[in-house]
Amino acid sequence: MKVLWLCNIMLPAYAKAHNLQYSSREGWLSGCFERINREPFAEREIELGVCFPVGSESDASKEEIGGVTYYSFVEDLSHPEKYDGTIENRFREILDDFNPDIVHIFGTEFPHTLAMLRSFGNPDRALVGIQGVCSRIADEYMAEIPEQVQQSATIRDRLKEDSLLQQQEKYRVRAEHEREAILLTGNITGRTAFDKEETSKINPQARYFSMNETMRPAFYTGKWEEKNVRPHSIFLSQGDYPLKGFHFVLEAMPLILEKYPDAHLYVAGNNIIGKGQSKYPYFLRASAYGKYIRSLIATNKLKKKVTMVGMLSEEEMKQQMLESSLFVCASVVENSPNSLAEAMLLGMPIVAAKVGGVPSVIQGNKECSFFEKGDYRGLAEAVIQMWDEPVISGVYGDNARKHALLSHDPDTNYKKLISIYRDITS
Repeated sequence: MKVLWLCNIMLPAYAKAHNLQYSSREGWLSGCFERINREPFAEREIELGVCFPVGSESDASKEEIGGVTYYSFVEDLSHPEKYDGTIENRFREILDDFNPDIVHIFGTEFPHTLAMLRSFGNPDRALVGIQGVCSRIADEYMAEIPEQVQQSATIRDRLKEDSLLQQQEKYRVRAEHEREAILLTGNITGRTAFDKEETSKINPQARYFSMNETMRPAFYTGKWEEKNVRPHSIFLSQGDYPLKGFHFVLEAMPLILEKYPDAHLYVAGNNIIGKGQSKYPYFLRASAYGKYIRSLIATNKLKKKVTMVGMLSEEEMKQQMLESSLFVCASVVENSPNSLAEAMLLGMPIVAAKVGGVPSVIQGNKECSFFEKGDYRGLAEAVIQMWDEPVISGVYGDNARKHALLSHDPDTNYKKLISIYRDITS
């Protein structure tokens, strides 16, 4: 059968073939793709085509590499809230050329999902995989930050028309595109009670298939061991916008430091409190949320207790996890966080906010320690408890690893994916 994937990013396999930079986001795509490519070419049940967006300075193209046909399309990636109807024309060209039996779309966060579904026009043969849920992101976006911070706008925010209020409004617009897309598909894949409930509210007629994700290959080898970590180090995989709860961790840090004065927080991703990789001085690139984070660090005297480690490759992320004593997921809403799954695969002790689909992914008091959304005191208590009881936290990590190795088993998930494709085409 011929299956056309629509992805939010250029697959690393394509980027590596052309010596291009690529995003480390959405690692499950690489995991799924790598598993498909492990099948001997002559025995593959599916013929795969892959669509991906490129910036407006690029040209649309078609290329075959290793038996996979790649199609690029031009999209304004810096404004995912804007719908560009001309993409529909490009998708019709791709659909006519590849003639897929199934169109499998990964994610609903970008308007190209809606454009493809409008162009394809065959709901029974369309499959949409839920990643985040834009409507809930819009609702929770501010994550209890002070009203004056929500209302503020820096030079950067004004120049880019990207204040916190504007960011939230952009997610509301994206949620409308997401809603129409879900209404235009007959098939949905998800992993959690959260995404099943949210999508069924919109389109109860769509068939829902439960399918776990395959993570990036590096995280299936190696195991977290307490003897190899920086003592009392906390790792946060992302913190560049309010939803991820960086501010809650900073509010919890003084309470943690009272018990463990050597505690240290490491944060990956875009550096919103310093220069990072930008050529511009901080006052020109500072966001309102970044300034708020800096103020919390100063107020709580945390300058020497927080390290921004920047954007990390697959191997760098893995190494950071193996060297950290605890993984924290402080988001106010998540579906099934990729970084959480990777921490589980490595067997890290985990503290997580009990939100969205997270309880479907990991079990509290057995595989992790939960705290309630936005409760920085509860977060601090959970961290301290994990460090007070290292034997229990180690058992939690081992349990989480066993769970993740089953949930994210590449062979099991590959067979499930093929089974879904067969079901749809039958």
